[in-house]
Amino acid sequence: MSHSVHESAIVDEGAKIGANTRVWHFVHVCGGAEIGEGCSLGQNVFVGNKVTIGNNVKVQNNVSVYDNVHLEDDVFCGPSMVFTNVYNPRSFIERKTEYRDTLVKRGATLGANCTIVCGVTIGEYSLVGAGAVINKDVKPFALMVGVPAKQIGWISKYGEQLDLPLEGSGVATCEHTGERYQLENGFVSIK
Repeated sequence: MSHSVHESAIVDEGAKIGANTRVWHFVHVCGGAEIGEGCSLGQNVFVGNKVTIGNNVKVQNNVSVYDNVHLEDDVFCGPSMVFTNVYNPRSFIERKTEYRDTLVKRGATLGANCTIVCGVTIGEYSLVGAGAVINKDVKPFALMVGVPAKQIGWISKYGEQLDLPLEGSGVATCEHTGERYQLENGFVSIK
């Protein structure tokens, strides 16, 4: 096998797991899941059937990646963060046909204990702070904190806050990489 699975983990038949991916203690990967290369699924992680996980994704301990959640390459899911897939759950009403898609774009970080309400897109290289509750789409490179989460700044690919205003226009340079970022029309991009 080109990936490693701890003896206490359960990987259902049909699951696709890429090379150099590590599946740690007490993980359950359902048969329909697709997991890329170089990933790490920490202790007590659950991965549903209708889930795609890209390459180099880190899912820390105690995270459940439910059906209709899709993680692109280089995503980081902090310890005990929460995904949902039904907007208005009731135990006495079956709503499996009402799952909402959640997309976490390339390089995004989801901090420990944050909650992602289903049906949103988390933009590229954004950072959701620990304990935040995301209930709407997040822009690329946005820094989000609080309950409900609000944008308080912009973040570089490296993971450092950029010296840019929330609105208007501007240019900032990441002191670690030298990459230049431009704020224009409410969005940040690499120049």
